[in-house]
Amino acid sequence: MTEWVHHTPRWVVISVCVIAGVLFFVGAFAHVTDLLRHGLHPYDWAPGWLNLYWSSLALFDALAAALLILGKRRGTDLACAIMATDLAANWYAVYGIQHSSFAAQPGLQRLTVFAALVLGTAPFIRRRLTSRGDA
Repeated sequence: MTEWVHHTPRWVVISVCVIAGVLFFVGAFAHVTDLLRHGLHPYDWAPGWLNLYWSSLALFDALAAALLILGKRRGTDLACAIMATDLAANWYAVYGIQHSSFAAQPGLQRLTVFAALVLGTAPFIRRRLTSRGDA
């Protein structure tokens, strides 16, 4: 029944990796820009640990993007870990700290769609990526 998962067309795998890779580079650029403008604590309203997490994404987003574009399984694994934690952090920030709503936060809406793309396609593309060089 899951045999079709193992036969995801190569063009789909390449397309998803390139699209996700480019979007992770966009995220890395945004986090680097925040770091350069505001340092490790770009959001006054957020606790220190959350600011540090978001600042760390300058490195982790770029790493995930590079690994995805190179077609490495670790890129998919890292992308899933980033999206799960970043989505949780942003939902916490919106609901727990800012007391806002999903409808009022277009950034959270975009992040949720991107997370759905990454987490929803990962099982289908991961098997088609190489683990060579992934220790």
